[in-house]
Amino acid sequence: MSPAERPRERAFAVTAAAVLAVYNNAVGRHEWHNRWYVPLNACATGAVLAAAGASGLTRADVGFGPGSWWPGRTGTRWAGAAAVGWLLVATVPATRPVLRDKRSAGLDGRGVAYQAAVRIPIGTVLWEEVAFRGVLQASLRRVLPTPAAIAVTSGVFGLWHLRPTWQALRTNGLAGDRGQAVARVGAVTVVMAGGGGLLSWLRERSGGLAAPIALHLVTNSGAAIAAWAVRSRQAGRAGT
Repeated sequence: MSPAERPRERAFAVTAAAVLAVYNNAVGRHEWHNRWYVPLNACATGAVLAAAGASGLTRADVGFGPGSWWPGRTGTRWAGAAAVGWLLVATVPATRPVLRDKRSAGLDGRGVAYQAAVRIPIGTVLWEEVAFRGVLQASLRRVLPTPAAIAVTSGVFGLWHLRPTWQALRTNGLAGDRGQAVARVGAVTVVMAGGGGLLSWLRERSGGLAAPIALHLVTNSGAAIAAWAVRSRQAGRAGT
């Protein structure tokens, strides 16, 4: 690597981290973003991949190299564990309240199918995994040791969830007063950063994006399906 390339690579890594830290919290608050969520985020995925290529990152660097399309044993096990976890949450009465979310309470089976099969896989999982575990993590690895690259990627992933967390708390009546809201948003942000760390570790362990994509997809889509199954069962009982 020539001395002239290093500042450019640092600049790209810093810019990528800054843009991702702000993007979801700034753009995501607009109603038009929610309305056009899937196509906008699909375009954003293409844009970030194009920027990565222009910066010198290869397909293998961002997790799409040869042989990287299978999550492997570790990724499959984590995804399977997530699926079993949601099954248990939906089955055990004491844990079912975890699935209550007023944002999705009005969705019917068709709406949940769209969420689980289109909106979440394309608009959320693919976009976030390409942006974070793909481009950001790869760009940081060029200028930082791998553990530091994972730590920064995970921290930015936590910040990415600030606005969605606040919105979810407020919608579900869980925000409380200002102090409680700050504490709860902060706690969820830390949890999300920890989850991002696991996804980043899977990216490094498996050598591609398939493993973190599989776990992320089962976690998010599984939650939507489990919540719908519980609501449908409860509605059926109420109707008898």
